Amino acid sequence: MSRKWLQQEGPEWTRKGIISQDQLGQLLAYYPERKRAAGLIPLLGSMLVGLGILSFIAANWGDISQLMRLILIGIMIAGFYAAGETFRRKNHEKLGIGLIGLGLLSFGAGIILVGQMFHLQAYDITSFTVWGCAGLVLTYLVPSRYLFLITLLIFTCSQWYNATEFNDFSFVSFGLMTIGLGFYWLRRQDTLLAWLLAASFTIQCLLLVNVMEWSFTWFFIPVWLLYAVFDWSKARRSIYPFQAIPLIASFLHSLFIVLFWHDGSDSTFLKNLAAEPLWFSLALAALFLLSLLGKARSNRLMSSPDWLLAIPFFYLPHGADAAYLLALFVFSLYLLWRGYAEEWPVKINLGTLLFLTSTMSAYGKLAWDFMDKSIFFILGGVILLALGWFLNRRKKQFLAEIKEEDDPHA
Repeated sequence: MSRKWLQQEGPEWTRKGIISQDQLGQLLAYYPERKRAAGLIPLLGSMLVGLGILSFIAANWGDISQLMRLILIGIMIAGFYAAGETFRRKNHEKLGIGLIGLGLLSFGAGIILVGQMFHLQAYDITSFTVWGCAGLVLTYLVPSRYLFLITLLIFTCSQWYNATEFNDFSFVSFGLMTIGLGFYWLRRQDTLLAWLLAASFTIQCLLLVNVMEWSFTWFFIPVWLLYAVFDWSKARRSIYPFQAIPLIASFLHSLFIVLFWHDGSDSTFLKNLAAEPLWFSLALAALFLLSLLGKARSNRLMSSPDWLLAIPFFYLPHGADAAYLLALFVFSLYLLWRGYAEEWPVKINLGTLLFLTSTMSAYGKLAWDFMDKSIFFILGGVILLALGWFLNRRKKQFLAEIKEEDDPHA
């Protein structure tokens, strides 16, 4: 429940006599208005000050003795942490967290500067992992979304650097991020952090498959594992990002095959894409079973058709693109239906978008080669406008019906 939602719905409740005006006032007082923009100013200001100090030191680094450099780094880190904690204790929470975040950034900068100072050569990302661990510790000591985001960024960027610079993947860094930040999220659930953590997990799985030179479809095993694990959660909407990201990844993969696969594709394409059938199928079946058990336990078996996007049609000798196209259509319609059934506008909007995407993909696949390009775009635009009008009209009618049911006297 948010203050904005209360402000929208509250007057209607008082008009119907559900609650009194005084009770509405009490509820609004329980959710004080957050001055988000003003709250960000100390964070941004502290970042600019810190960047200015670091830039000044870096510019004059060559003129400073090694002993003085170490002292400066130590003072900077300790100073930011001490100042941050002092401001927090004086109820300047945002400014305090901003300074502590600067201390964390200074710690990472200190690792790099010390390495340069003593000409240390690194052949892995151990130093960055230590930096991420410092971020983890701070995130637990000073719970804040800001420190969570910095730590997540450190782990994600260091893994990306590891893959592109050393062609390696750090399972230690990946495990620390997943367990450390995942456990923190379980204790303080936040939708934005869930989206970002799930996205980072998925990106790192993609890096893992690429670095190990595995067949691309092995990427979907950890991704669908993420989906299946959260079927065991009793919460629904707060965990949705952890299941939405795997579905989005699978939808994009299916769309890629629809657009670029055809029966005349050479065997290299299949070899690079498809994992060994037996082990991949067994792993996928095990995850499907794990997911079904979780859904049954949480009374959410109606969401089982999500697994339609996981079916490995690419093993078919012919017609894989057509099978994936059909799957995209069925999944889009299913998502629309679930959105209407659950009265969840997010699913209705997403289902509408996916249905339009599937329709245009089918149109492009079937008509691009033989149709005049000007007619192709005109007809495509007309189809898109017509479908968009029809689906939006249906959505408005549905939402209006819900409102009438809630308020029969309106």
